[in-house]
Amino acid sequence: MSDNINSRTARRQKQVTEQPKRPQKKLPDQLWKKILLGIAALFLLVLVGGASLFAYYASTAPELDEELLKDPLTSNFLTKDGDVFMKFGAEKREFVPYDEIPEKLKDAILATEDIRFFKHGGIDFYRLGGAVVANFRSGFGSQGASTLTQQVIKNSFLKNEKTLKRKAQEAWLAHKLEKEYTKEEIFEMYFNKVLMSGTRYGIGTGANYFYGKKVGELDLPEMAMLAGMPQSPNGYNPFKHPERAEKRRNIVLTLMERHGKITTAEMNEAKKVPVTSTLLAEEDREVFGKYPAYVDAVLDEIEAAGFTDLLSEGVTVQTALDPNVQETVEAAINNSSYYESDEMQAGMTVLDTKTSAIVAIGGGRNYSGRNLNFAEVKRAPGSSIKPILSYGPAIEELDWSTGQKVVDEPYSYKGSGVAIGNADGKFLGTLTMRQALYWSRNIPAVQTFEKVGPKKAEAFANKLGFTYKSIDSSNALGGGDEFSTVQMAGAYAAFGNGGIYTKPHTVNKLILRDGKTEKNLRPDPVTAMKDSTAYMITDVLRDVLTEYGATGTRANIGNMDIAGKTGTTNYSAEKMKKDNMESHYVPDTWFTGYTTEYTISTWGGYGDFSPIKTYDHGRYVPQNLFRDVMSSIAKDPGTFVQPDSVEEAAIVKGSDPIMLASSFISRNLISNELFVRGTLPKKASVPEKISIPSPEGLTAQFDANSNTIQLQWNYDVPNKYSSLGSPTFNVSVSIDGGGAQSITTTSDKQTTYSGVEYGKNYTFHVSATMGGYTSGSATASLSIKGADEPVIEDEPIVEPDENIDDQNNTEDDPSDNDTGNDNDSNNENPNQSDQDGSTNQGGNNSSNDQNNLDQNEDQGQTNPDQGQGQSQNQGQTNQGQGNQGNQGNPGQGQGQKPNDAGETSSDSSTN
Repeated sequence: MSDNINSRTARRQKQVTEQPKRPQKKLPDQLWKKILLGIAALFLLVLVGGASLFAYYASTAPELDEELLKDPLTSNFLTKDGDVFMKFGAEKREFVPYDEIPEKLKDAILATEDIRFFKHGGIDFYRLGGAVVANFRSGFGSQGASTLTQQVIKNSFLKNEKTLKRKAQEAWLAHKLEKEYTKEEIFEMYFNKVLMSGTRYGIGTGANYFYGKKVGELDLPEMAMLAGMPQSPNGYNPFKHPERAEKRRNIVLTLMERHGKITTAEMNEAKKVPVTSTLLAEEDREVFGKYPAYVDAVLDEIEAAGFTDLLSEGVTVQTALDPNVQETVEAAINNSSYYESDEMQAGMTVLDTKTSAIVAIGGGRNYSGRNLNFAEVKRAPGSSIKPILSYGPAIEELDWSTGQKVVDEPYSYKGSGVAIGNADGKFLGTLTMRQALYWSRNIPAVQTFEKVGPKKAEAFANKLGFTYKSIDSSNALGGGDEFSTVQMAGAYAAFGNGGIYTKPHTVNKLILRDGKTEKNLRPDPVTAMKDSTAYMITDVLRDVLTEYGATGTRANIGNMDIAGKTGTTNYSAEKMKKDNMESHYVPDTWFTGYTTEYTISTWGGYGDFSPIKTYDHGRYVPQNLFRDVMSSIAKDPGTFVQPDSVEEAAIVKGSDPIMLASSFISRNLISNELFVRGTLPKKASVPEKISIPSPEGLTAQFDANSNTIQLQWNYDVPNKYSSLGSPTFNVSVSIDGGGAQSITTTSDKQTTYSGVEYGKNYTFHVSATMGGYTSGSATASLSIKGADEPVIEDEPIVEPDENIDDQNNTEDDPSDNDTGNDNDSNNENPNQSDQDGSTNQGGNNSSNDQNNLDQNEDQGQTNPDQGQGQSQNQGQTNQGQGNQGNQGNPGQGQGQKPNDAGETSSDSSTN
């Protein structure tokens, strides 16, 4: 039975497998014919439609005009009030006939722009095919195939638009031009009409301007440079952008070699020539016309928008220039009395705070358009970046109050472990965010940046016009990426404009020759941050100009509501050692400030990064220029108005979480701070005084036998602090002026530092921590001489008595500072201790001694405000005989106020 079943199953399977395949259906021949006819009809329709559209566009094209072909029309540049301040293209040109153009220069132009120029009839279809493929891949307009003939047409008659109409008219007129003129005549038109830079047309004009030569006198590298410039006339200007210009020149040389116009040896030899080596000396260059720095910015902006070709068409350029402000800026920057040397430079940008329209630009001292425009040159911003990368994002993202507790204590970068320091080498302990910003302390800025997170900090900066290649904690101190005064002014204007950012701009619109068609170049405003963030940062930056010990007091103008921030960069330790620089030498100094009316950003330094060596005529140049210009141009700036999104309350300084102050809290522990509405604490604090004293009597003794340094200090805990628990002590060391590195945290009042090296200088810091509060630090220094030399030991710091309950908290008026006291090396106060650690005892050195009050920004002198009239300098004691100093308690009772604490852009310190 099973055999039968198997056999039936097998037979069924065999029947299934042997079933004949069904024939596939084929499209009827008639249907194929219909499809083909449809495709042909569609192609014909497209062809006829395209031809008809081309014919229509061609019929509306302008007529060829020989005058327009050979000479550019004059364009008018208008001030904000509509007055003409420059006629563009009206200057004399060097016309060069075709037969006087050197063959190598012709080859350079053809190899770069149109190698088949003498073979096509105005349109290069071979080259056009490649461009079409590229445009299909990357989008219309991504790659052009314009011949020299088409470029002549575009520069003479047509709008600079990537549209089918313009391309059709360009092709038709190119065809007509080829019929009416010879190739040589067309080449001559291009050669003499192309824009070379600024307001200079024609390669012959460029040869004279850049090299002081006729075209027949040019060398191969110079020919290649001039041939490559028309692609970006201002961007490849070798006077201002030599590196970019040299790259472009080398591309032209490569193309010449590729097309057989020069040999490989000639190419390599020409590439070795530095692009700047044959340029005219600066003193021999042609002087530009009126307001050259501003015109530079206008031309750069028009080029970036892709409208450079329109300048030869007789357009009207409506700018934001205010001639009165521009002339004020130029007069201030050219005032030699501000500078430490004839070589020192400055750059400045002045914006309308509400619109970010650039009303004036200072390109540098005696700027003539033939050198670097220092308003647009990018340099490291130093501590000017702190509101942008640290504290602005913290308020925006974390709802920080201006009274948020931060701690200035020994700290290292996460990841690298590199120690961070302040320029004064000290740590002030517990502070509010407000104090940390207006005293420009470095460690709180880095810690704040890390709490916000690099991504959120970068996103905040991006909205203010800052783009970073990569970002880490060092950027929070202004290291890494570089920015211009234009960018800095734009960002700070947003703080002064309720958080609304508009990209800085000089040009509002271009009006074409018909008087009706306009090209709007005014950027759209965007919301970069909440109005609460903008106002809270502004309120803190007010204190930068007014608070005792703040870094920007020299920029202050009485009875004017101003906010602003300083910035200073520094050199690496290796460079300072290599070049034998003094400790206070820096490469860059900044001040950016604003009112409700104007925002001004100013930079000072040297074009070649030489060191700024002095203070009043060096580091303070930006503040002095700001004060000069702002006081002259301000009309009625008014005051910054607190928005409803912000509320103010009295808090206990350094409390964490923040506690509202009750009537029982001592006045010197109270600070009026701002909060984002809805984040105010609900209850007032208990009547508890929480500031803690600093360690006292720190001594450092070297034991040659064990090669160690023994550290000891005193510390008494007042009864009122017993509830905070037992103190612990944070001990750190700075070696040869470097950043402080943590040694240990201990509950003892002594410790041992081992591994001492001869020939090194050691500075030790000890601060106390109780109940989450950190004091200021005691400091002692020790210089370990050679093995056969005696060791010079520091005498102990004599710490002032701290009277927490004292209500006499009057601070010195910052306006009383002696701004003319240029303490370049921290040794102008005769009561200051020598740098080797010895102690000088002198006359009156109280806390309102004018020499101490005006210790220079970034040099890092701390001015104790504790009642004994003593000045600390890295553990060195000056015992004055004057009156009791003020018993102020800034921060959290550490009784110290930094006097212009230092700033840097690298691993050390910034302001």
